[in-house]
Amino acid sequence: MKAVEQNIPTYGLQSFSHPQYVDRQFHVEPFDAKRHFKVSYPHRHDFFEVLYLTKGSGLHIIDTREYKIEPPCVFFMSPGQAHKIELSDDIDGYLFIFAPEFYLFDKNNQNRLLEFPFFFTIHQDNPPLQLNDAPDGEFLKHLFLKAIAELAKPESRIELLRSILDTILNYTSMLYPSEGQEPKFGKGHLLVKRFYQLVEENYQNNLSVNQYADMLAITANHLTQTVKQLTGRTSNEVISSKLILEIKRLLVHTSLSVTQIADRLNFADQSYFTKYFKKAIGQTPLQFREHMRNRAL
Repeated sequence: MKAVEQNIPTYGLQSFSHPQYVDRQFHVEPFDAKRHFKVSYPHRHDFFEVLYLTKGSGLHIIDTREYKIEPPCVFFMSPGQAHKIELSDDIDGYLFIFAPEFYLFDKNNQNRLLEFPFFFTIHQDNPPLQLNDAPDGEFLKHLFLKAIAELAKPESRIELLRSILDTILNYTSMLYPSEGQEPKFGKGHLLVKRFYQLVEENYQNNLSVNQYADMLAITANHLTQTVKQLTGRTSNEVISSKLILEIKRLLVHTSLSVTQIADRLNFADQSYFTKYFKKAIGQTPLQFREHMRNRAL
């Protein structure tokens, strides 16, 4: 069995860019089995990602949800999500990764990224966009190739690259299926997405609903009512599910002790941590770890 790591790594843009471009807030390139960057799985990003796959097969696991890779398809990743990807040798496609500052540089609406249906989703899932019509796939391919060609120029035009990214996001947003699952976008919808974003950024601090409400400049009651109305879950349930998910990741993918995990996630003591996890899962942390490792044998 493969040795586990002491951490689930978080990668910045520099890990996926050529050394001469480490200060850039974005990168776009072809994506295939010969790609130059080497990373460990599972891992997290601190940036947004659009992965357009045109050929090949595999499996993409995002926050414990499994998605078959069936090109042509587009995957979208938000900062903080943990994922693992298994790819066939003939995989082919394009990758556009970017910091929010790059996309929002000239935007009056600084919440624009949260308004896209595939980032920080209300239902916290990440199904890929399946491109069923060939012209849609060809148009996206043209946009990626245009961006790659522009970036290769000695003096690439950043404004043009930002516009191409904007077109990619808006076009895929138009195609992305709602299937009646995503509520009509409004102030409440944006509030829930901002709450999810804050939970992703602060889950290790084990904050209360009141603390998150303060960060959003609203009351805890208003936050809970809005989250419940749009998701069917309370604010506490959202926070707890994120913590449980992270505990599971650390138990399975790292060699950290139960005490170390409890300390990392700011639990008062190991005893309370163990009771908290067992109440949610029905197993102690060590029982869960043993169960998952036996499955992998």
